[in-house]
Amino acid sequence: MRENWKRFIFLKDRPVRSRGWLSDVLAGIRNLNREIFTLADIYAFEEKLARLHPANKNVRPKIRQQLQILRDQGIIEFLGKGIYRVRDFPPDRPSGS
Repeated sequence: MRENWKRFIFLKDRPVRSRGWLSDVLAGIRNLNREIFTLADIYAFEEKLARLHPANKNVRPKIRQQLQILRDQGIIEFLGKGIYRVRDFPPDRPSGS
């Protein structure tokens, strides 16, 4: 568990506003609850992200930027053609965990 948290240590060096975006995009990825997802899957959270960040009028480019940061940090992997994979995706957990 501790090793998983170490993957996110890079967030402490990011500006607060950037951390908000990163954590919100990560929450969207986590809500998908699958290892492989598409850019279209994340765009489904566009309206929610726009409400969370009303000053940003370029939500889709911001989403792509955050995915690039997560890719560069080794959290996700870009497979091509708008397809991504969550690295170290947690194995299925028994019910009630």
